[in-house]
Amino acid sequence: MRALLDTSVLIGTDDPGALEGAISAATLAELHFGVLIAGAQDERGRRALRLGVIESTFEPLPIDAAVAREWGRLAAAVQARGGQPRRRALDLAIAATASVHNVPLLTRNATDLQLVNDLIDVRTP
Repeated sequence: MRALLDTSVLIGTDDPGALEGAISAATLAELHFGVLIAGAQDERGRRALRLGVIESTFEPLPIDAAVAREWGRLAAAVQARGGQPRRRALDLAIAATASVHNVPLLTRNATDLQLVNDLIDVRTP
């Protein structure tokens, strides 16, 4: 595994099945949520199709005890630095997954993790 792919990378490409890397279970949760909240039926269908491709391509890395510990460490750092970790809970879970697996997090939204970018390897595509 070369990198952990953030949700923003998966939804920002035409062919998510062609991407190389891994995903977090938290990313899968975000994608399921996105399908369920889509207002228009055609958008819901488009998102469901993308989700199907992603689910058939990637085996998500779990949020296990090691990831939970790292998630807590990152959330505490965000709070200590004046941020609101609950607003970025899933972003921090994804970042913790990358950190535990010692791979960079590839995201289109690096600013979401700016308060902890010295603690994790965040990269943009």
